[in-house]
Amino acid sequence: QVQLAESGGGLVQPGGSLRLSCAASGFSLADYAIGWFRQAPGKEREGLSCISSRDDSIYYADSVKGRFTISRDSAKNTVYLQMNSLKPADTAVYSCATVPDGPCTVVGDLDGYWGQGTQVTVSS
Repeated sequence: QVQLAESGGGLVQPGGSLRLSCAASGFSLADYAIGWFRQAPGKEREGLSCISSRDDSIYYADSVKGRFTISRDSAKNTVYLQMNSLKPADTAVYSCATVPDGPCTVVGDLDGYWGQGTQVTVSS
């Protein structure tokens, strides 16, 4: 069964860090571009970052550039999102998904595999 599962969310103080994991089962993440997204209550889903399967090229949205880092561990079949300098505005449900490649993108038709999401809350 094909599945993506996010983990690593939680409550963190402003300025803190979290590392989210996106683990795959039933397929190899190395064969797919993977994207990270978030959706806050009452807001549209926002594409944050993606990593290509072809050359490991990476994209970051302006809102997270310089603070978030995406990476892939093929041996663990997992993609990570390291989040530093977190702000209350980063509070949202974070999800990973397989995304179009060549280069990777977090916009447009996103009808690949999705995880269930993990809650990140940034608050003092």
